[in-house]
Amino acid sequence: MVGEVGDGLSAVRIVDDLTPDVVLMDLRMPGIDGVEATRRIRTSHPAHAVRVLVLTTFDQDENVLAALRVGADGFLSKGASPVELVDGILRVARGENALSGSAVNAVVAQLSASPGIAIDKEAARLVAELTARELEVVTYLVQGLTNREIAGALYLSPLTVKTHVNHAMTKVGARDRAQLVTVAVRAGILPTT
Repeated sequence: MVGEVGDGLSAVRIVDDLTPDVVLMDLRMPGIDGVEATRRIRTSHPAHAVRVLVLTTFDQDENVLAALRVGADGFLSKGASPVELVDGILRVARGENALSGSAVNAVVAQLSASPGIAIDKEAARLVAELTARELEVVTYLVQGLTNREIAGALYLSPLTVKTHVNHAMTKVGARDRAQLVTVAVRAGILPTT
C-alpha cells in the first residue's frame, strides 16, 4: 500500500503524485464522490497505467453504472472477504475485471428499474451477432454467475467460458464484463427469477 486518503479530491491528488497500479475507490466520500474521482483519474491516467477497483454497498448505491461509464475496472462489495478482496485486487492489477455477482446484479437491477429502459435497438442488433453459445454464456452473466459457475452449468471449462465472454465483448464493443451485461440488459436479456 502506497497511500490512503479520506476524500475524493485527495484521492485524485494522491494518484497523480504516486501513480499506483490499483486504486481502491469508495463511491461515497466527502468532497467529490467516487464517480467523479474515478472520472478525473481516468482522464489523467489510462486504464493500462492505473486500475480502479470500486468498493461499495451495491444495494444502496445508485452510482455503480455511473462509475462503470467513467472507467472503473471492477466492483467488490464492502462486505467481501479478505480472500475475495485480495483476489479482486490481483485480477484488476493483471488487467482483468473484478465483478462480483452482486455487482452484476446491481447493474442489472439499475438498468431494469430505470424508467425508459426499453429494448435498445442498437443493443439488440449487437446481441443478435452472438452465436447461440455466446448468447447462452451472456445470459448466465446477466444472472451474476462467475466463469467457473457458468462452466459448471454448461459443462465447459472455465477457459472456454472466458473465450466465449471475450468473443461476446468484442462483438458488442464492450471493454469489460460489466459493459457486456449492460448491453445485454438493454437488448432485453434479463435475469430469470
